[in-house]
Amino acid sequence: MANPATEIFTAHERALDTAKQVAIVIGASLLVALSARVSVPLPFTPVPLTMQNFAVLLVGLALGSRRGFAALVLYLVEGASGMPVFSPAGPGGLAQLFGATGGFLLVYPFVAALAGWIFERGKGTFARAATAASLAEMVLFTGGILWLAALTHSLARAAYFGLYGFIFAEIIKIMFAAAIASGWRRLHKAGS
Repeated sequence: MANPATEIFTAHERALDTAKQVAIVIGASLLVALSARVSVPLPFTPVPLTMQNFAVLLVGLALGSRRGFAALVLYLVEGASGMPVFSPAGPGGLAQLFGATGGFLLVYPFVAALAGWIFERGKGTFARAATAASLAEMVLFTGGILWLAALTHSLARAAYFGLYGFIFAEIIKIMFAAAIASGWRRLHKAGS
């Protein structure tokens, strides 16, 4: 039979761990919200250049598939409820989820989950992190471009609005997210 004091201590530890995990998820959604504020409207497209994608990749790589997914679902719920977490270039709230950037926003949880899932299943190298982030970006741009194609009735126009002007910036974001995540994992393992 278990010692009642041990059971209380274990329950207390579980409660603290749960609170820590919830705080991490909330903090990650805040990171994405803050990164959305770094936004540059581009004259040729209704899709702004933001740091959101970088934060989504970093959250997925750093937190893993489950916590990354949860953080981005929370982010979407915050935005849909009217909190000012989306890029200021859009109308905000539900209107932003159904607007030109909706396809990108709606796949964010899956982007973070995929990046995290790939990165957590192997050595935490830069190459693995960059591969995970690149594949996740493919999901991101597939969702965004298909959404834009539905709005514009043209896949070519959707690619013009949502892909071509962003490729160089996305490569840089992938590299930075991969470097930070792989460096963090190395430091975390060295400290263990």
